[in-house]
Amino acid sequence: MHHIHPFEEEMLSLSNAPHNGGLFKARGFFFMHVHKNYGGDYRRDCREFERLNGLKNYVGFMTAADIEDVLARARSGKVEAHVTAGITNPVIAGETPPPWRPGTINIALVIDEGLTVGALANAIMTATEAKTYTLLKLGYNATGTTSDGIGVFTREGAVRWAGTATELGISIGRAVREALEESIRKWKKTRG
Repeated sequence: MHHIHPFEEEMLSLSNAPHNGGLFKARGFFFMHVHKNYGGDYRRDCREFERLNGLKNYVGFMTAADIEDVLARARSGKVEAHVTAGITNPVIAGETPPPWRPGTINIALVIDEGLTVGALANAIMTATEAKTYTLLKLGYNATGTTSDGIGVFTREGAVRWAGTATELGISIGRAVREALEESIRKWKKTRG
């Protein structure tokens, strides 16, 4: 199963997604399920996914986690977080990663507000801090996994800040923490 989230209007996005990553005008986003030993041509496969599902100008993330089992959503204020988590390859930023195994945390934030590009970058920073805190709180000695994905989607506007001192940043942190904690709890259940 996959997760496809369309937008009512085109939104500005900033992401590290394998499909239409970077700064992009998006009609929606998707989490695409791939096999745990996936080694395909991700550019071709994401384009084909869009074509087969009648999508155009979507930002696309990939995961080997069973999306139906681990997808979690949380809302706080004007922020909605969509998260899938698989924690088989946890790592601490700046340390040599362990041998690669599939496992990804994908975070997509949809913000009902008009942000500048700088605020999009600030939102990514805040979401990453919330992700790291959640992992540490749950007992993982890690700041993430080796293949995490993140995307922020919003209307273009004048809001310049989305850090932890702002109401928007607090909402980002709360939504990410709640959705990630739920997704990890679901992921643990799938592992028996």
